[in-house]
Amino acid sequence: MNKTNNPMLKPYAQKLRSEMTKEERHLWYDFLKTLPINVNRQKVIGKYIVDFYIASAKTVIELDGSQHYETEGINSDKERDAFLNDLGISVLRYSNDDVNNNFDGVCEDLLNRLPLEGKLSRSD
Repeated sequence: MNKTNNPMLKPYAQKLRSEMTKEERHLWYDFLKTLPINVNRQKVIGKYIVDFYIASAKTVIELDGSQHYETEGINSDKERDAFLNDLGISVLRYSNDDVNNNFDGVCEDLLNRLPLEGKLSRSD
């Protein structure tokens, strides 16, 4: 196994793709899927499965439920983020609460952070 590929996790990642949380489903179907760049869901990177990965931007998008705000979750996220950062991958984190109560703000923040210039054509 190399540093970024773990075939042992692939079946679990596929299962997670079919069982997305309602927040992941909302962000995927109502925003990320419509972007003019390739976005992978439940992507295996090393020993981790990230919620969303945009290879062209070397960016991971993580949606955090309540467990991410407990001590164990905070420590686990720090370890995961450090691993990803060491690979040159940026991590953008949004809480499930943000997705549920400020969806437009999450989408606007992502539009501002992702390299989409020249790829978006808006008619609004």
